[in-house]
Amino acid sequence: MRNIRVGIRDAKIHLGRYLKLVQKGKEVILTDHGKPVGKIVPVTPKDLSLQDRIARLVAQEVLESRTGEPMRSLPPPLPIHSNGAQRLLQEDRDGHLR
Repeated sequence: MRNIRVGIRDAKIHLGRYLKLVQKGKEVILTDHGKPVGKIVPVTPKDLSLQDRIARLVAQEVLESRTGEPMRSLPPPLPIHSNGAQRLLQEDRDGHLR
């Protein structure tokens, strides 16, 4: 991904345009008389809340927004008796999972 270099004056005038590029994952290098002085970078997903990460994925069209539809809840987890997980793992390793 190629960085975008832009003078401070142009960045101030067209800030919205450059922020849209940053939202798409690009980095914008700010220059003063051709010399780099700063950088505008995307926020990393770990810095965002779950809701913000979902909104970002919707904006990138990775997810589709389903507003108006109620969210389905997940079924409760299946109960596993004590040592059940280890027993299943051992059976799987032994090659005879029932």
